[in-house]
Parts: sequence; C-alpha cells; structure tokens
Amino acid sequence: MAKRSSGSSSDKAFRAITLAAGCLILVVLFSVAVFLLVQSIPAWQAPGAEITGGEGFLSYIWPIVVGTLIAAAIAMALATPVGIFVALFISHFAPRRLAMGFGYLIDLLAAIPSVIYGAWGYIFLAPLLTTGYDWLAANLGWIPIFAGPASQTGRTMLTAGIVLAVMVLPIITALTREIFLQTPKLHEEAALAMGATEWEMIKMAVLPFARPGIISAAMLGLGRALGETMAIALVLSPGALTASLVQSGNQTIAAEIALNFPEAYNLRLSELIAAGLVLFVITLAVNMLARWIISRHKEFSGAN
Repeated sequence: MAKRSSGSSSDKAFRAITLAAGCLILVVLFSVAVFLLVQSIPAWQAPGAEITGGEGFLSYIWPIVVGTLIAAAIAMALATPVGIFVALFISHFAPRRLAMGFGYLIDLLAAIPSVIYGAWGYIFLAPLLTTGYDWLAANLGWIPIFAGPASQTGRTMLTAGIVLAVMVLPIITALTREIFLQTPKLHEEAALAMGATEWEMIKMAVLPFARPGIISAAMLGLGRALGETMAIALVLSPGALTASLVQSGNQTIAAEIALNFPEAYNLRLSELIAAGLVLFVITLAVNMLARWIISRHKEFSGAN
C-alpha cells in the first residue's frame, strides 16, 4: 500500500511539473508579445515623415517583409526536396555503415553556428556565383527575377536563399529521416509482397505515413529561415526592394534589426521593435497554418 501511495504521489508531482513547464512557455510567449506590442506603439503612432523613409511605417516595413518571405521561400524550395531525398537515401537505400555516417554528418551540420554559414557564404559562395549570375542576367534577363545588371560581389538575395537552404537542410533531413524509420515494417513488407517495386512501396507506405512529420520538419526549417539573422547580415548586401534575385538589394526583418539595433534609440528603436513584432506575427501565423495542415491530413497519413 505504501509503494502504491508513493507511486501515486510521484505521478502527481510529475504531472504538476509538466503542467507548470507548459504554462511557463505560454507565459513567456505572452510576455514577449506584450513587450513587443507596448514598445512598438510609438512607431505606429508617429507621423509618417518621422519614420525611416519618410512615408510611414507600412511603407518602411513591407519591403523587408517581402524580402524575408522571398529568402525563406528560396530556402524552402531548395532544401525541402533535397532533404526528403537525402532522408530516404539514409533510411531505405544506403548500407547500414554508410547510413550511420551520413546520419552523424547531418547532425553535425545542424550544430554549426549560423555565423559560420554566413562567413562561408560571404567569403566562398558569393564570389563563386558571380559568373553564374552574369550568365543568368545575359541570357535570362527577360525574366524579372534574373534581370540585370548582376551583382559583381555575389551578395544577392539568391545567395542568401542558398545559404539559408544549406542551414535548414540538416533540420529537415534529420527529422524526416527519423519519421521514415518509424514507418511500420508490416506496411512496407505488405506493399512489397503485393508486387510493388521499392519506389512504389515508398509512395504507398512510407510517404503517406510520414506526411505530417515531413510538414512539421519543413515548418521547423521555415521558422529558422524566417528568423535567421547573422547569416543574412553577412551574405546579403542590403538595398531597396527589387524583383531581381541576382542584383544587389532587398533586406530581411531579422537582418534589419541586427544591423541597426546597436545604434538605435527613441523612435528608431521603436521601429525595430515593431518590425520584430511583425516577424513574431508572421512566425506565429506560419506555425498555426502548419498545425492546421497537419491536423487536416493526419487521419489519412496511415499513422493511425
């Protein structure tokens, strides 16, 4: 009886600790939102002529919001399919020893600080891409995203998107690999027993089961791409908003805050905090959308 009472009290204590931890996260999130909202009020109420650019806060914020979304979209378009195929190779095609080595390498890439990726992009990748940008501007310049003149430094939005893709690739790959490995073996063996090829088995058994996990991994990578600061600040040469991805220009919210916050005060400080509030709302909206997509497709995933 004493043992049963002790176990019951331990369960209650553990339940209380986990409940407190969950509530603490909500309190911190709420306090951050309140802080950003209160500190950004002067920027919303200030006359338009006093805001950076002289045309009001909306005219100041929307170009860097667009730049943030463009950089994140490039990163996700490049990283998501590559991450899925790499995860499939590790989980279903690579020999065991090779798969373990690749897994360790992916985990190691995820631990590299963003400033290292930024330095790599600035010193090595950007100069390497200048020739390709010249070719794109000369041959495909009639497409707005490749319109010239191409940047001679390579510090463009496309370079920033590629660096972000390299940064989020380990996150997407590692999480997707773990989801693929959790696919019930009976499902895979049943598909093979019915005469399916290995690729057909993956389409019928693995990908439907892993769909919510793939979406979750992609959204986690998107969250990092939206909020990345140092890599963008090092790689991107900031400037006015432009549709071309091979010209200098564009900016993201996170890099705008990082570059200007140390010297900001009064109204300029409120502007940057208001920009942080906008990024907070965008990130929250993306996560809510991801949860809705996952809940919508979960019943068809095969996980249940």
